Amino acid sequence: MSARIVVLVSGSGTNLQALIDASANPSYGARIVAVGADRDGIEGLARAERAGIPTFVRKVGQSSSREHWDLTLTDTVAAFEPDLVVLAGFMKLVGPKFLTRFADRVVNTHPALCPSFPGTNGPGDALAYGVKVTGATLFVVDAGIDTGPIIAQTVVPVEDDDDVATLHERIKVAERAMLVENVGRMAREGLTIADRRVRFGRP
Repeated sequence: MSARIVVLVSGSGTNLQALIDASANPSYGARIVAVGADRDGIEGLARAERAGIPTFVRKVGQSSSREHWDLTLTDTVAAFEPDLVVLAGFMKLVGPKFLTRFADRVVNTHPALCPSFPGTNGPGDALAYGVKVTGATLFVVDAGIDTGPIIAQTVVPVEDDDDVATLHERIKVAERAMLVENVGRMAREGLTIADRRVRFGRP
């Protein structure tokens, strides 16, 4: 029985495409049952539609408040009965109702080695600080900014001639591979979290 995954996107959907490609193999253990977005007309939605995956859009501006948007998004995602929700370049912070409904089942990536360089400019901050290695982190989403329990990390060397664009591009390649590998493991093996320590396997 494949795990049911809902993926939320805001842009081009390259991580989504990697998950679509991986889930085409039955041995992967997961299938994407819906793709949602916070805006129309993005390539991420087009990728889902080409793959025959149901899509939906929930814009913050269409809700009376951020809380109402969070509730609407929560109810929409819940209707697909996901075992796991993957934020794949989703540029909105999900709220408390969402995190309560899908507790320990929402994952996201960050283009740095958490807890270093949180926020929206991880590669640039790492470059400016002069670190020799950076990378990407897959984590369970909590109420903070890139602060949730860490599932996996992948290391990317910082080259002497890197700028933000070249460094970020190499991080994204490593991030995609990490995401695909570990979402598959989560689907097949399950996940347990105790005192921030994340292990594969069901309790």
